[in-house]
Amino acid sequence: MNKKLLFFVTMTLLLFISACGKSTEEKIYEHLEEAVTLEEEFEKVQTEITELEKKERELYSTIIELGPDELDKIKETSKQAIETIEKRSNKMESEQESIHASQDEFEKIDKLIEKLEDEKTKNKAREMYEVMMDRYKHYDQLHKEYIKSLKLEKELYQMLQKEELEQEDLTAHIEKINKKYEKVLDKNEEFNEATANYNKLKKEFYDQTDLSVKYDDTSSKNVNGNAEETKEKNNQSSINGKARCIT
Repeated sequence: MNKKLLFFVTMTLLLFISACGKSTEEKIYEHLEEAVTLEEEFEKVQTEITELEKKERELYSTIIELGPDELDKIKETSKQAIETIEKRSNKMESEQESIHASQDEFEKIDKLIEKLEDEKTKNKAREMYEVMMDRYKHYDQLHKEYIKSLKLEKELYQMLQKEELEQEDLTAHIEKINKKYEKVLDKNEEFNEATANYNKLKKEFYDQTDLSVKYDDTSSKNVNGNAEETKEKNNQSSINGKARCIT
């Protein structure tokens, strides 16, 4: 047999044997922690979005301080604000990709849960799974509402560039933005609650297994969203940091 082929076959067998030697709990552990890794981009992007929101707030403050006779400056500043919104929209796509990648990895534990022998552990794992799947649904709803809010903000800055802008129209549009952000904040609260529940259940699941796990009990919170008028902050929490198996 060719030496390279023999080496390949040997390595394949070793990997197969290694995989077969893992318990169901260990396999679930690996998928859970990989899901954490895949959400690292989610946390990074939120930080970047926060900076863009801060910049936009500064631009908005500049605009409202300008007089009607400074339309050229208003137009220029509004265009800059629109650019930050477009960047936020792009960042939101990256954020969503990170969450969906995490979900794809997490869903791999579904069939593994049924293979757990201990009924109590199985029930805890199933509860954890359902809460996490709800969390992903809440994120999708939150993402949808946030994107809608970006569209309304963009329209606001386009309105501000008009020479003849009725105060009544401007006020009505700002009210639309605030109402949309109320929905964003509500969805965000649901997302955070699901995240907190999942983090708790994940720790409880690990405690019920035979795995010796050193759990990194850190949960980051990052700003993602603000109401144009109320300037309310919208904190999104992420799933806990890596839990290290020390068996």
